[in-house]
Formats: sequence, C-alpha cells, structure tokens
Amino acid sequence: MFFTFAPMQLLDGKIVSQSVKDTLKIKVDELKQSGKRLPFLAAVIVGNNGASETYVASKAKNCDEIGFLNKTIRLDESITEAALIKVVEELNNDNKIDGILVQLPLPQHINNERIINAIDPSKDVDGFHPMSTGKLIQGSPAFIPATPYGVMLMLEHYKIETKGKHAVVIGRSNIVGRPMSILLSQQNPYGNCTVTLCHSHTKNLKEICLQADIIVAALGIPGFLTADMVKENAVVIDVGITRVADETKKSGFSIKGDVDFEHVAPKSSYITPVPGGVGLMTIAALLKNTFNAYEARETNMK
Repeated sequence: MFFTFAPMQLLDGKIVSQSVKDTLKIKVDELKQSGKRLPFLAAVIVGNNGASETYVASKAKNCDEIGFLNKTIRLDESITEAALIKVVEELNNDNKIDGILVQLPLPQHINNERIINAIDPSKDVDGFHPMSTGKLIQGSPAFIPATPYGVMLMLEHYKIETKGKHAVVIGRSNIVGRPMSILLSQQNPYGNCTVTLCHSHTKNLKEICLQADIIVAALGIPGFLTADMVKENAVVIDVGITRVADETKKSGFSIKGDVDFEHVAPKSSYITPVPGGVGLMTIAALLKNTFNAYEARETNMK
C-alpha cells in the first residue's frame, strides 16, 4: 500500500503580516485624506532588555510604515511600581492615545499583574487585562493577545481547515497557550477544533502530539518538538523565539524556535519558520488591535 502526502507549504509571516499592514495603511490613508485624527500607540519599556528593545523598535517602525502615530517611553530599571503605575495612568487619561502596551518582562521588583490591571481596558491592545481575558472566554468582542491573534490571522490567510480537527497546544501561559486554546475551540471559521492543552507536567506528551492535526508549540525551549512527535501532514505552528549563542553570527546569537524545523518540516502539510513566522504576525495583530481600539474610541466620543 502506498501513501501520498501533500508537499509542505511554508506559512510565511512576511507575506501575511504585509497583507494585514497594507489593509491598515489604506484605512489610515483614508483618515488622513478626510482630515481625521490618526491611531496612536504608546509603548512603555523599563530597563535595557535587548530583546525588548528590538521588539519595541520593530513596533515603532511598523507604526511609521502604515501611518500610525506612536511614541516609546523609556524608563530606568530602578523605577518604582507606584511611579510606573502613574505613567500608565497618564497614558490612560490622554485622549490622543488609543493603545497602551507595557513591554514585558518587567524588573523583578515590579508586579506584572498590577501594571497590566492599571491599563485602561479600552486601550489594552496587548489583550492581557482581566477584562479582555473574560470577554475572550465568553466569546465577546475583545482585544486578543497579539501572538495567538496573529496565529489566527495566519490560519485565515492560508484558509487552513480547522473544523473538527484535533489541535494540541504545548504551553499554558496567559500570553499565548491559554488564549490560543480558547480561540481554536471557539465557534468561528478558523476554530471549532477539539483542543488538548499540554504543559510541563503532561504525561505521554509524544503520544498526544502524534494524534494532533494541528500543533502549536509555545514553550520557549529551542527544538523541543521533534519529528517523532509529529504525524504526517500535521499543521505545525512554532511560537518559540529564543536567542541561542552562535559565534558564526555577527550579533553573536541565532533565533531558534520550539520546533526542530529541519526534521519536522518534511512531515508537515504547513509549518511556520523561525524567524519569519509568528513573530511578524504578533506585530501585525498588535496593529490591528490598535486600529480596533481607535475605531471604538472614535465611536464612543461621538
């Protein structure tokens, strides 16, 4: 008996994110032509984390590209929690600003949850506020955390069939794993999956993954998902972005995903690369959230 398998197709974050940004740019250009105010995104970064600096700089560049107004507020690592909350409150009260993101991780002396809770839910474009989470769980319109939202936009762009499929999400963070599992299980065109949410204490993980039609790897462990954990023609989404020391690179590091791409890709029907996959979609989704926040605030101000 012979089996034939569909050739692997790359889920290209460059193509999909550019499509999202092109659509947003058209809308922003229309706002400019009609003399209306433009969407405004404010980012707050505390300390000098290299990865955070790179990410925030990319967000600013993408805002400039599509015509969003934006600013980055850089604060010293020694700032107190109370002082940081005051900065957030000032942004909450600024009617020109539609979206606020506070770049994580924060220094250890600052409680992430208190800072997230201080953000006005109507400006919570990262989708981390409890109110956003509650709405997401209920299936109400909500700001969706940017990375899982980006994955959903990618599935939509490539018209990947999800209805009735078994999806396995590896990782249970509030930023990626949990919201990803909710989105894939919801009754929407690119949901309706039966979802298994796995984590570090899951037994028989390999056997569970081998049952999956769709795997989302979101652990932050480079090369964790290996070929012997993936069945033929599975859809593989790699959320991992880890800096790994690499003397051959000018930067001194390489970016690695959670998937052993070289060996998993030949078995996959669709797979995301790292870099060039979900990371780019995260920023595109953040921009969509910001535009949605802008439209909602404009409607409420009328």
